[in-house]
Amino acid sequence: MTKTLDFKPKFFSAIKHYDRKTFTADLMAGVIVGIVALPLAIAFGIASGVSPEKGIITAIVAGLMISVFGGSKVQIGGPTGAFIVIVYGIIQQYGVQGLTVATLMAGAFLILLGVLRLGTIIKYIPYPIVVGFTSGIAVTIFTTQVKDLLGMQMDAVPADFIAKWGAYIYNIGSIDPWSAVVGIASVAVIAVMPKLSKKVPGSLVAIVVMTVGVLLLKQYAGVTTVETIGDRFSISATLPEAVVPALSWETVKGLVSPAVTIAVLGAIESLLSATVADGAIGDHHNSNTELIGQGIANIASPIFGGIPATGAIARTMANINNGGRTPVAGIVHAVVLLLIFLFLMPLAQYIPMACLAGVLVVVSYGMSGWRSFLAMLRNPKSDVTVLLLTFFLTIIFDLTVAIEFGLVCACLLFMKRMAETTDVKVVLNEIDLNEDADMQRGNLEHLTIPKRTEVYEINGPYFFGAGNRFEDIMGRYGNRPQVRIIRMRKVPFIDSTGLHNLENLCRTSQREGITIVLSGVVPKVEAVLKRNGFSELLGEENICNHIDLALARAQEIVGE
Repeated sequence: MTKTLDFKPKFFSAIKHYDRKTFTADLMAGVIVGIVALPLAIAFGIASGVSPEKGIITAIVAGLMISVFGGSKVQIGGPTGAFIVIVYGIIQQYGVQGLTVATLMAGAFLILLGVLRLGTIIKYIPYPIVVGFTSGIAVTIFTTQVKDLLGMQMDAVPADFIAKWGAYIYNIGSIDPWSAVVGIASVAVIAVMPKLSKKVPGSLVAIVVMTVGVLLLKQYAGVTTVETIGDRFSISATLPEAVVPALSWETVKGLVSPAVTIAVLGAIESLLSATVADGAIGDHHNSNTELIGQGIANIASPIFGGIPATGAIARTMANINNGGRTPVAGIVHAVVLLLIFLFLMPLAQYIPMACLAGVLVVVSYGMSGWRSFLAMLRNPKSDVTVLLLTFFLTIIFDLTVAIEFGLVCACLLFMKRMAETTDVKVVLNEIDLNEDADMQRGNLEHLTIPKRTEVYEINGPYFFGAGNRFEDIMGRYGNRPQVRIIRMRKVPFIDSTGLHNLENLCRTSQREGITIVLSGVVPKVEAVLKRNGFSELLGEENICNHIDLALARAQEIVGE
């Protein structure tokens, strides 16, 4: 029976019992979140290598789509700091057109993940990988903002992490004191504001105060060295027309890797944000619907000139803390940003670049998760290896390489651990029934094993590591038995590698004149064995339901 599509947007269920009280709470939350999102959208857009209005357009279009089609009641979507590194890298290598195509492809991948019901699988990406690349992204974002934060007068900043810091050190004498004051003061204002008021966003206060301060310095003190958005970009308050880029097989093929990175990163960020939101409001999001909603958003955003988007934890929590409880709050947030874009966007040209850099420095600090990072260094060496590998690959190379290598490394370590969970032991003389809780024998405490018979017990899944363990254990005993009984009562499943190893073991034993008897095979595993010809290989009489029959069969073989 084919499973139906798991696409049930929370918006449509939420409005069925909607009332004025809920709307009032959503309206207030949406307005506040829209104001909170404004400076972040501008900063993320510029840091990603595009114009500031593209950041706002992304927050408007993607934020609207995520709220209407997403699987969380309170998720707020838009551009996030996690995408800065990957978006900037794609633009440098493929241009804005390449970014548009990669984002469209990522949207299609996200929809496919949701349609295939893989929303829950994404949650099982190892935590060390998430912490590693998130901390790496935070360090990278901070590194990219040093020039603007301090107002350094230097040529194009190198893309390489190490070369970038070398250039900063070389040009340290070009720091503009006024820009440095504006940048550092912005960081201080944002850090202090939560202690004064949790309702008013510190980033907005910093932008307003620093913009006014820089205008006054320019007007009355003749300070003209502080660069503003208007000095670097031409601001447009016109909504772009929808344009679908021309696609070719060569372009699509070359952008598969960055598109997959965008999709994986977007899936992780959005589902992590939705999970955090669930804990705050006592609800449960639909992960498959959320992925489909994220996919729709990432298809719509680039068509209107935007960049990749995902669920934003900080803005989602701001929504919850200000009373938002349905997707209507996210829609209001998008409408507020649209109104600001249409009527107030020209004022953005006066915002100092140093102030935006300060905003992103604080964002990078929040993303770094340094406490979690340090705590993980006390974990097993395998986890620390994955953590550090992902972290350093992110900052030295790029996020695509980090995620690919991190996932491969984590998978290999997972397979190693799974192999270690399967235990194989040998019993030579008698079976202690006191260890068999599932067997009722009255006063009988032991079962005698016939002469020239060995009993092996597998405890755990039979896959890639179990066959090698058999060979190791068998090699320790010099006397060749006539019968080998393999107890499989504690084998919950067997994979193709396990089947191959078990078949090789049986054939090798037969060539040596040793009969293999299987005991206690669970029905599920027995069905797999019979489908793969083990009944013919061993004989039906040598596949027994429990140890009594297996021992009796061994006695019969030895007697013969």
